[in-house]
Amino acid sequence: MLRVFVDSGSSIKQSEKEKLNVEIIPLRYYFGENEYQDDIDLDIDQFYDILINQKQFPKTSLPYLDVLEEKVNKYTTEGDEVIIITISSKISGTFSAIQSLFADNKSVSVVDSLSAVGGIRLLVEEINKNRDKTREEILQKVYDLIPRIKIYAIPETLNYLLRGGRLSKKEWLLGSVLNVKPIISLVNGSVVVSAKKIGIRNSMHFIATELAKTVDKSYPIIASYTYNPKNLKALIDLTKEEYRGLMSEYDNLDPVIACHWGPNSFGYIYIAKKGVTNE
Repeated sequence: MLRVFVDSGSSIKQSEKEKLNVEIIPLRYYFGENEYQDDIDLDIDQFYDILINQKQFPKTSLPYLDVLEEKVNKYTTEGDEVIIITISSKISGTFSAIQSLFADNKSVSVVDSLSAVGGIRLLVEEINKNRDKTREEILQKVYDLIPRIKIYAIPETLNYLLRGGRLSKKEWLLGSVLNVKPIISLVNGSVVVSAKKIGIRNSMHFIATELAKTVDKSYPIIASYTYNPKNLKALIDLTKEEYRGLMSEYDNLDPVIACHWGPNSFGYIYIAKKGVTNE
């Protein structure tokens, strides 16, 4: 039997794990001395109350590796195979830690998604479509899709990405002047400013246009936001109707991701056409 694990940087909720046939490795975050497991110890409203109203900025941390090791080793001892997909190694140490943990276990494959949130969800959905194939065949399909994952997002402010170390001071400065709204992407696993537009509506038009030019319509589009979906709904209104029907998820991102993007961020995650890579 094939077992699939993802970390909570996928923003796949604990309530979805049976539907998606995955097990979720909760990353951790701290408000001061208080530790929380992502999507377990605080609900999303409690998280935002601390982040916004109490103005505390969390620190994120790796999952409990001993718990993961025990569970995975139990499966492989029973003859199961395991695929673990992690958030991009360029923005988290999770991949490196888990890869080292299972380096000698030939029944375990640890995959660096070079992505996050909905990008990982799309990889899980691809695995679920191919569970009748061998682990090697499934992995090849996953690795073929990874370079085609597109993430375009607009944060309300770049302050959270800067404080969390996911954006350089230079990029923060460039995106924080005048009325410039940067479009943030994950390119080869790293957070970058892919475009800068004057005003939020021009930024929305950019994303909607890029989607129309590059999306592979045989895969779903995941529409994501943090805290408030108002801006996301405005982006959807600007998107051609033929693409709205492909939107399978309106995902309010988990705390461990939302703490870096900040409230009121929004965007699309999708698979690009063949030949259009994540560059």
